Amino acid sequence: MPKHGKLAYCLLRDDRVPRRPKIVLLAALGVIISPLDFPAWIPVLGELDMLALAILAVETFIAACPEDIRREHEDALEAKQSLWDRDVRDTVSAARHGLWRGMNRIRSRARQDEYQSEVV
Repeated sequence: MPKHGKLAYCLLRDDRVPRRPKIVLLAALGVIISPLDFPAWIPVLGELDMLALAILAVETFIAACPEDIRREHEDALEAKQSLWDRDVRDTVSAARHGLWRGMNRIRSRARQDEYQSEVV
């Protein structure tokens, strides 16, 4: 994700950031993913309005956050120690664990099938 998206994610998860900017950002994102698409009948422009709204919402949200908290998250992103980085690592780790667990189950079942076919 672009840098501002990651920063917005970290700021959104921070309890020190006021609730109002979070609500505005989530409302804008809600409009973007809503099944109601206002000027979608206009070729190309119908898609660009949602992209522009997303960029504007993220930029406005970041600007509305306290500067010291924003800088703290920017520094953490640079150092790869942010909430974003931690959540990505945790998600990848959980996915790997689930994949290995699934593969081990398949191997175990295959071994049982081989054993049962030898016994019969």
